[in-house]
Amino acid sequence: MTSGIFPSPQTPANWLPVAALLFAASFWGCIWYPLRQLEAAGLGGLWATWAIFIAATLVGGVLAWPRRHELLTHPGLLLLLALAGGWMNIAFVLALLEGNVLRVLLLFYLSPLWSTLLGWWWLGEQPSRTGLLTLALATLGAVIMLWNPQLGLPWPQSWADWLALSAGLTFSLSNVLLRRLQHLSEPPRVFVGVAGVVVVAGVWLLLSEANVPQVALSVWSGALLLGGVGVILAGLAVVYGVSHMPVHRSAVIMLFELVAGVVSSQLLTDEVVTGMEWLGGGLIVLGAYWSARSSGETEKIQGQ
Repeated sequence: MTSGIFPSPQTPANWLPVAALLFAASFWGCIWYPLRQLEAAGLGGLWATWAIFIAATLVGGVLAWPRRHELLTHPGLLLLLALAGGWMNIAFVLALLEGNVLRVLLLFYLSPLWSTLLGWWWLGEQPSRTGLLTLALATLGAVIMLWNPQLGLPWPQSWADWLALSAGLTFSLSNVLLRRLQHLSEPPRVFVGVAGVVVVAGVWLLLSEANVPQVALSVWSGALLLGGVGVILAGLAVVYGVSHMPVHRSAVIMLFELVAGVVSSQLLTDEVVTGMEWLGGGLIVLGAYWSARSSGETEKIQGQ
């Protein structure tokens, strides 16, 4: 998508868009570490998320201000986008804080399964044979990862599993909504997504009657810096990267998030991933890869 921040590319994609996407994927694959550091300093998951995305919303609002009139169009879809984006980010953050990093990332990457089902139901995009194979692989991978003989059924085994699955589902919903709103420019849609996190987290905090954490100003500053700089830079990197290369290629590169998550969790924690989880996760990644490749093949056919 080229509307909004970056102009249409005049030359073929080079190393810079790839580097931008690798930076974004590395950021999201490693964000669990500063989040856990903030939690260890007394700033819990919800409060940290709220602070991080307040900063991101302020910066995103500045970027979206010149196109603020677009926020008045399709209010229902934009509200749903805000809620989906809000839950996705909160669920993802809480899952990373409570669960095994790699397991959370792999369950989150079940999103191609949800995207195929939502696109089939809502957009009338009947999946191809490759799409059906992606569904089968992702489903099999989830069953293998979640299987517990003592429980009998492959239900999520923990609150972190449920959060990771719901984050992937709402991520897919957000993508479908973004496609429905593709005539809008990028900054307003980014702003709606991050603002939704502030609203959802704020309501959650109010309902839970959570007390404001008594932490040092430096801890709050760290959260604001993570949002106002890190989240925004990662978001801009994604926009730049996907604006300068085919969508199917950018989707494959973003799978580097899993590599970043694996390496960082192995270096910085004592978390262990079982053989069955590796097998199930491998099938999920393969399904995501094939889904991205099939999207590229569809684009080529439509462009002929």
